[in-house]
Order: sequence, then C-alpha cells, then structure tokens
Amino acid sequence: MTIEFPERFNMADYFLYHNLEEGRENKVCLYFKDQTYTYGETARMANRAGNALREAGVAMGDRVLIVLPDCPEFVWAWFGAARIGAVITMVNPLLPADDYRYYLEYTRARAAIVHESFIKPFAEAAQDANYLRATLVVRNEDAVDEDQIDPKHSRARFLSFSESVSAQPSVCRAADTHRDDMAIWLFTSGSTGHPKGAVHLQHDLPYNTEVFARRTMGVNESDLTLSVPKLFFGYATGTNLLFPFSVGGATALFAERSTPEKMFEVIERYRPTVFTTVPTMINAMLNAEAAAKHDLSSIRFCYSAGEALPKEIYHRWKETFGVEICDGIGSAEMFHIYITNRPGDVKPGTLGRIVEGYEARIVDAQENEVPTGEMGTLKIKGDSAALCYWNAHEKSKETFAGDWCTSGDQFHVDSDGYYWCHGRTDDMLKVSGVFVAPAEIENCLLQHEAVLECAVVGHDAGNGLVKPKAFVVLRDGHEPTAAVADGIKQFVKSSIALYKYPRWIEFVSSLPKNDRGKIDRKLLKK
Repeated sequence: MTIEFPERFNMADYFLYHNLEEGRENKVCLYFKDQTYTYGETARMANRAGNALREAGVAMGDRVLIVLPDCPEFVWAWFGAARIGAVITMVNPLLPADDYRYYLEYTRARAAIVHESFIKPFAEAAQDANYLRATLVVRNEDAVDEDQIDPKHSRARFLSFSESVSAQPSVCRAADTHRDDMAIWLFTSGSTGHPKGAVHLQHDLPYNTEVFARRTMGVNESDLTLSVPKLFFGYATGTNLLFPFSVGGATALFAERSTPEKMFEVIERYRPTVFTTVPTMINAMLNAEAAAKHDLSSIRFCYSAGEALPKEIYHRWKETFGVEICDGIGSAEMFHIYITNRPGDVKPGTLGRIVEGYEARIVDAQENEVPTGEMGTLKIKGDSAALCYWNAHEKSKETFAGDWCTSGDQFHVDSDGYYWCHGRTDDMLKVSGVFVAPAEIENCLLQHEAVLECAVVGHDAGNGLVKPKAFVVLRDGHEPTAAVADGIKQFVKSSIALYKYPRWIEFVSSLPKNDRGKIDRKLLKK
C-alpha cells in the first residue's frame, strides 16, 4: 500500500489543525476531571505553547523533553512542539534524578516541560544539563514555588508554564517542515540497558494512523478513547491522543495511577467507546472485587498490546464484560501496531493478522524464511519504521537493515495467516537442547485454579543447565505450600511437554512491572 504525504508536511496539521478546517472548532475533543476543551481551544493553547517554546530558545530540530502526567498541558505541549518543528521526546515522569540526567544528556533537550510534582529530582539532574535553556513548570497555581528548586540548580531558567503560555499570542506560525524531517523520538523499554531513542520522521506516525487506526480498526469521529498506559508511552500516545484526533474524535485523560478501581471509575464516568489496556491490567480488573457488576457496555473494542494476551484471560474478559479485546503487537521502532486482531475478527491466543500496509517475514538465524508453522524471528517492513536509534550506530545496523526492521520477537504464523507470539528472543530458554517459550508455560500456569499471575524465567541451579523457574502470585484462598507447588508442577506436566514444566516455583505477593505495564523479567532473573 502506497500513501503519499505532501513534501511540505507537519504532523501537527494532520492530527490537530485539520479539525479546524473541517468545522470542528467547537467540538469537545478533550475531557479532564470536570473540564472539557474544544478543538478550537486546544489548537489555540497549543499555539501559545509553541510560541512559548520559541521564546525560550527552541528552534526547528531542537529537542523538547516532556515530563508530564496525563493532563491538558501534555496535549498542548505535544502539539505546540510539533507545530514549531521541534523534536518531541517524552519520558515517564516518575523517575529518579539519575534517569532524568541520562535523558537530558542523551536528548540534549533545549527545553523541558515538567510537572511540579517531579521538580526536585528533575532540578537536581538539570544542574548538569549543558544544553537545557528553559524548564516550563506545570502547576495548579501560576507562580513557580521557588522552595521546590534549589538555587544551585539554576543552569536553566525555571518558568511558570501557565504564565509563559498565557503571555503568548494564540496564533503560531507553523514550521515549514518536510515530510522527512525528524519529528519525534520514541524510547525503547530499555530491557537490555538504557532506553534508546527510535528516531521518527514527520510522516511516520500519520502513516501508521492511516493504515492501522483508520483503515484496520475503524476509529472514527464518534469515538471517545481512554487508556491504562500513560501518554508518554507511544502506544497510548497513538491510541489515546493521535488516533482520535486524526478523525475528529475525543479522548478522556486522568493523571492518577492506573488501578483496576480507577479504571472502572473513569470508564463509568466518561463512557469511552475505545479502551486501551495491557494484559496485566486486564487480569487485574477481572480479579477485582465484584468486577462483574461494573458496566463496560459503552466500549466497542479494547486494544491490548505490550505482551501476548493469554487465551484464558481473553475468554474470561469476554464472558464477564461482553467486550472484545483486539490483541496486537507494535514497537517503538515502528511507532505502533502492525499485526493485530480486528473487531469482529479475533482468534484468541494469537496477535491477529498483518495490517495492510506492512509486510512480515519470519526467519531463522541465517535470515532464511521459515515454513508456515515454524518458529523464528519476526521482521517487519512498513513506512512508519524509524530512521535509526540515536547515538547507537551498531545497534541501528542490527535492527534496521534496508527496508526491514528486526523485531526481536519469536513468532510463527499459521495456515490462516494469524501470528502466534512466543516471546522475546532474549527471553527464550533452551531446555534439554530445545528452545522453550516462557509464554507457553505461563499460559498453561494461568489455567490452574490457584494461579492469579505468573512469570517464567530461566534458572541455573549451579550445574550450568538452565531450566524453567516460575514466579507465582496465588489467588485468595490458596496457601503458598509445598503441596500447592507440587500440584501446579503436576498440572503443567499433564498439560504440555514434560521437559517444559517449571522445576522451581517461587510464590510472591506481586510481580515487578515496568512503566509500560509489562512484567519486568530482568528483575526476576537477578
């Protein structure tokens, strides 16, 4: 599929400003607490934010670091930066000073937009940021609380976001950007070290929006979206901001932490039609007290991504709430989802079919395509692929080879064209000389009546032989005894190949999660 974008092209026009030209100036596009904002108000605030960034010294191509919870200011900052041709970088705001220091040094951000809740660790990191010229602080009041900022951390100016933005005109000259200009860096999850910035161009995000959100999933003007993951994560940036805005829809935001209770509350308050979530939250909502009493009937489908959704959890969700989950896979390297189940076309346990506009290959270690049904490494081709990883030349060459991006995921495709995920290549276990996918063992464990959550990793007991080890969170009413552990092992032995059963089971009260909501296996391997 060929999609041509104009040579002079700015993604802010594609996602936001076209709505004014199409007569939606007075349509509500953003809900937050008891406030609503129309497309006209949002565009004017984005213009003011763009002008404030320019006044702070941000030029076309400069990086802007967004360190905000989900709130209207995030939306204005994002589109304001895009409007002036700055390069957007977004990070989890719940970081220690050392992580902020890494991101400031790595991005060489000229300006940052930070919520006051995180200003102390950020200010500590900012004292070493040679490139940073201004930090716009978002808070409830107009003035910046100087007590929050140690005077020694004053290399960059700390300004009130509200004051800076309100002082600017509501009209902003758009940057004359090329469709192939750098537009945004999306950070990898950092599972094997510091996160890397996947460098995306102006046309990349609109391309995926066209082929995935609009043509495959059918997102439309009447949709209202809501998300478990936060906007700093590219998955949610797409589903809960860019996708609905591209078609004149709306989004609902909340700044609080995503918990099952919070999700039920905001679903029943805003009545979204499209819900973005992850498998761990799906499971947590199902296991919440009196889950079935909650009304999710407004939702026409859920997105799920981040890790494969076990078949057992899909069926429980569908039976409990009557809402379809469309599980899929995407990546920072490709911006968003390129293989997915579709509304009305879900094959539980799979990640669906290839999105038209992308191509997929499954290859062996010699880069030869494997036969249908055989497992190999997934490679993806499509026009939303990143240009490279910033400051990572060798890793870029490994991942981005010609038109193809190597995903690092193990898959097989069945005869009907549905893709089955076996986990990350780095997570694969070699047991008795045979590769084993932890996801297969985890899916089996979840079918046991005592298992609420689980994760499987490789463990060496000291003899140099790696075998599966399971970390298990038990359901209420089950005790972490040797007898329960033996029962779980026997259940797995009777369900899948004998050599795949977990030799060790460690009962834990919870599993560590990363900021994407995925189980953080590297912490379990320590």
